[in-house]
Amino acid sequence: MDQITKEMTIMEVVNQHPKTIKVFYSHGLFCVGCSVAYRETVEQGAITHGLDAEKLVVELNACLKETEPVEKK
Repeated sequence: MDQITKEMTIMEVVNQHPKTIKVFYSHGLFCVGCSVAYRETVEQGAITHGLDAEKLVVELNACLKETEPVEKK
C-alpha cells in the first residue's frame, strides 16, 4: 500500500487518494481547491494552519486503511 509522507504535495495526496479530502477538511484545510496545493507539501500546509504535520500524516495514512461499506443488493 502507498504511504503518504509529509513531503508530498497536498494535491499529490488528494489526486492519488481522494478519500483523504475528508481528513484535510476535518482540520480546516480547505486548500485542496487552492492553487497553492499544487506546490505546498502536507508539512507546509500543516505548519501554515498550526497543525502537527506528523499527526496529520498518521491520520491521512489511517484513512487509506478504511474500507468503503459494501452495498447490499
